[in-house]
Amino acid sequence: LTLICLTLSLAVAAAAAQDSSPAAMTLSGDPSVSPVEAPIAVPRAYRGIELGMSMEAVKAALALDGLFAYRGDPDVSLLPRPSETLIEVAGTSFIRRAFFQFHDDRLFVMILSLNEREIDHYSVFTSLSGKYGKPRVLSPSESVWLDDATRLTVERPLAIKYVDLAVFDELKAAGEAVRSYEDLLRADFLGDL
Repeated sequence: LTLICLTLSLAVAAAAAQDSSPAAMTLSGDPSVSPVEAPIAVPRAYRGIELGMSMEAVKAALALDGLFAYRGDPDVSLLPRPSETLIEVAGTSFIRRAFFQFHDDRLFVMILSLNEREIDHYSVFTSLSGKYGKPRVLSPSESVWLDDATRLTVERPLAIKYVDLAVFDELKAAGEAVRSYEDLLRADFLGDL
């Protein structure tokens, strides 16, 4: 039994010594020390359209990209909040529909609803995992890659979402502040009954 354990330990050490990938390297560069994975930045762009871009820049990019059937202003909608706008555009081939949401004229959410006749969940998940490592969250309904600035999600039914976390957190905090104020008004109203 001791000989088997020693043989397995030597085999693992030899395999680690041959692996020169960043995941097997440490800060000292010595692969025999426990590995430290370098953080991989989550992408903020798709085909030249990047979170933070102005609406005019996104419109121009959509008009030049054959993967989107962008028709111009008919694809643009105002949302209930005055500072938010949405571009909803049909896709071709792998993309069924795409949604680009803006806050104060800056893109903060991209949603690509994929055509499951052309591409499957496993292929998308495998490609993203190969590029960006294991997802931070993995469940039957979604896989999530995160860094300090961006959230990338693959969801079922098959969709890919890119979210600018700074804007999202700002809107979420503003929504919670409004809700807290409404809760106080409600409590005050009920107290007066």
